[in-house]
Amino acid sequence: MTQALVEIEELLASVLREIQSLRSYIQVLEEENIRLKRDAALPAQETERVIANAERIQNVAQENLLRLYNDGFHVCHLHFGQPLEGDCLFCMGFLRKD
Repeated sequence: MTQALVEIEELLASVLREIQSLRSYIQVLEEENIRLKRDAALPAQETERVIANAERIQNVAQENLLRLYNDGFHVCHLHFGQPLEGDCLFCMGFLRKD
């Protein structure tokens, strides 16, 4: 009976050491996470510039697709780049801005 208790105490001590090791590792990870979030945060001015640039790129892309469609080519995912014969509902739906 005493031997069983000694084994259980040793097992519990081993588990406790492992938990303490994991706690230290988690603390390091949390500090790194905080640092990475801080480093990744963009200033408000930079965020506005990125948003404006994304909108500009989106408008240019939309104009390019519209030009391709008007030049007689599909812009839908089903037939992209193939010659257009009449109107394509998929292309028209893709080009529609809502």
